Order: sequence, then C-alpha cells, then structure tokens
Amino acid sequence: MAIAENLRGPAAGRPSAADARRYWLQAKRNQLTPYMFIAPNMALFSVFVFFPLLYALYISLREWSLIDTPRYIGLENYVRLANDALFWQSLRNTLVFSVATVPMSLAIGLLLAVALNRDLVGRTLLRSIYFLPVVISNVATAVIAAWLFNDNYGVINTLLQRIGLGPVAWLSSPRWALFSLIVTTLWVRIGFCMVVYLAALQSISPTYYDAAKMDGATRWQQFRYITWPLLRPATFLLLILGVIYSFQVFDLIYVMTGGGPGFSTTMIVQYIYQAAFVSSEMGYASAMGMVLFVMILLFTLMQWRVNRRVEDVA
Repeated sequence: MAIAENLRGPAAGRPSAADARRYWLQAKRNQLTPYMFIAPNMALFSVFVFFPLLYALYISLREWSLIDTPRYIGLENYVRLANDALFWQSLRNTLVFSVATVPMSLAIGLLLAVALNRDLVGRTLLRSIYFLPVVISNVATAVIAAWLFNDNYGVINTLLQRIGLGPVAWLSSPRWALFSLIVTTLWVRIGFCMVVYLAALQSISPTYYDAAKMDGATRWQQFRYITWPLLRPATFLLLILGVIYSFQVFDLIYVMTGGGPGFSTTMIVQYIYQAAFVSSEMGYASAMGMVLFVMILLFTLMQWRVNRRVEDVA
C-alpha cells in the first residue's frame, strides 16, 4: 500500500504545492533577471533622454521666454519654422556639411586603416598621431584650427605666400569659411573612423584571404569580395554616428566662425542655441529641436532598413 502511495506522489509526476511554488519563483526569477540588468540603464535613459524629449515636445507647443509662464499656442512655432528662411538656410548648411564630411571621413579612415593594418615601421606612432585629435577637446581643436586658418597671421596663409600664392580669407569669406570647417572636421573624425575600421579588419579571419590567394584572386578582388562585405557593419555604425555628429556639431563651428560670416556657416544646432539662449524663445527652439530629432530618427531607420535588406540579399 505504501509503495502504491509513493508511486502516486511527486516521484510519479505530481509535484507538491511547495515544489510548484518553487518552480514558479524560479521561472519568474529567470524572466525578471534581464530586466534587472537593464534597469539602471533604462532609469538613466528615462531621466536624461526620454523625459527631456517629452518636455521639449510640451514646450514646442508653447510660447516661453524662460522667465514667464508658458502659454499654449498650438502649432504656431512649427508654422513659423516652415516659413523661416534662416532655419532653411541653417538646414541647408548642415546638409552640405554632412554630405562633405561623412563620406570623406569614412573613405580616408578606411584608407588609413588598411595602410596601418600591415607591418610598417612606426605603425603604432602613426596610429596615435591620427587618433590624437579624437581625444582632444573640440574647443581646443577649434582654437588650433582657427590659428592655422587665420586670415592675417595663420600658418597656412604664411606658407601660401612663401610659394607665391596670395593669402586666402579662410574664415572671413563665405566661400572659404565652410571649406575650412569641413577640413577641420575631417581632421577630427578620420582618427575615430580609422580605429573602428582597424578593429573590424583585425577581426577578419586570415583563412579567407589564404583561400582567395589559392584561387588566384588579386588584391583588389580580395578587398572587393572579402574585406568590404565584412566591413559593412562597421561602415553602417560609422555612417550613423557620422550623420548624428554632423547634425549636432556646435562647439567647433562656434569657436572657429561663430556661424559667420553672415549666416554662411550657421548650422541647425547653433540656430537652436541662438533662439533659446540669445532670443529667449524656448518654444521656437524646442520646435526646431523636435524637427531635428525626427530627421535623425528617420535617417537612422531608413539606413537600418537598407542595411538589413543588403544583409538579407547577401
């Protein structure tokens, strides 16, 4: 009889209430563990990103000068923004700046990474020199660049005059000011691109290249069919980060040109800064900030979909 009861108990597949509760707690613990790990990050994200974003949306629908009470005006800030010629010019300047800096910084960074990924005398020193502007403050870099490009006593104009070329108004001419900013930005960005590409190159297994050499593939074919496809994730990362950096650039331009001459080098973030802290139009500045956020979000989603489609085809 006792043997029959034991067979009907937990050993026969019928867990007791205590065992069932223990299994339930174990299952819940397994489900909650990932959320406990990401909770600190989510808390910081909510405090410093999500809530400020919602508050910016709230302010963008109001007229507020920081010292008075916000007054609800609906979509008036967005309507004004659509008819603001200076906003469109700052957006055009930002797009030109992004198109000029992002592809070139990726291309130059990739060339440097490929060149410095081989056995080369002084390779570590050269890597450090190219990466140095990344760890220097943008303000310090901008001060150095402003000294180099100075119209009156700049090093570049001095060298140009010594070889018989006239001085160039690098920072006071609308034609050359944006060019000077693009060159300085490339100086800052190529070191970061080079390091990311170097890490990606060193993660590629040499067996791919050995197999390609046995098949008679040239160096260009090895790069075209092995290196470049395997660098696609790194390129995608650098492209997104580069566009975000270009759309948010402020300190470099503020120190070098202050957005001038005129409005020729004013980017959208600097125009937002002027509206918020010079004109005290927090509502209008928040509306422009929301538009900038939507633009970066749409670009990231579009690039992410394109990258996923390319990976699926590959």
